[in-house]
Amino acid sequence: MLKAKTYKYRLYPTKKQVQKLEWTLDMCRILYNSCLLDRRNHYEQTGKGLSRIKQQEILKSDKQIVESLKEIHSQVLQDVLFRVDRAFQGFFRRIKEKNGKAGYPRFKGEGRYDSITYPQQPAFQITPQGLKLSRIGTIKIKLHRNIDGTVKTCTIKRECNRWYACFSALYEPVKKPIPDKAIGIDMGIKSFAVTSDGEVIENPKYLVKSEKKLIQKQRQLSNKKRGGKQQKEGKTICCQTSC
Repeated sequence: MLKAKTYKYRLYPTKKQVQKLEWTLDMCRILYNSCLLDRRNHYEQTGKGLSRIKQQEILKSDKQIVESLKEIHSQVLQDVLFRVDRAFQGFFRRIKEKNGKAGYPRFKGEGRYDSITYPQQPAFQITPQGLKLSRIGTIKIKLHRNIDGTVKTCTIKRECNRWYACFSALYEPVKKPIPDKAIGIDMGIKSFAVTSDGEVIENPKYLVKSEKKLIQKQRQLSNKKRGGKQQKEGKTICCQTSC
């Protein structure tokens, strides 16, 4: 059975790319609020809800009028409609469960819409030059680990003026073989543990590895003024190092 896993990487966009990303976020925020308003007005006028499929048809017509919408990839715009739909599904579910306040979907204020999603390739591609995003360009990315499985979606997030790419991948979990017999474990001093079938698990020796650093911190602490702020901070560091 396939499982999903998310991988998060730091992005390093140029100033021009940051401006484009922020503009895209704001346009998606405006579209999100517009879809919320359309649903509310449609219900007040007809007593019926407005479906996501109907809103996709409205968006298609709006793109012929609003030129700026054409500068954003269609998959990114469609994902905004999915977000609105999920917000209302959650609202109706909470009403049905009658568990506290239902919480009607809220409008997104300026700066409160912080991510966009590319639901599938080739709207986004990982290349040797960086992460290639349709309508935005190739952004430098720090791939500090490999992605296991098949990448399905890419979400670009803004967090504290930093940018990240989150890839959702499907992978086949590796099944560990179940031993057909019981194994005895002997805890020791020289080795952390020895199993009855001969496997030796070495002692991690955390204290030994941190000993040099601990001595250095203790020497620095002894040179600080007794009872001062720096000495108190030094004691905290020494305690953390020894732990």
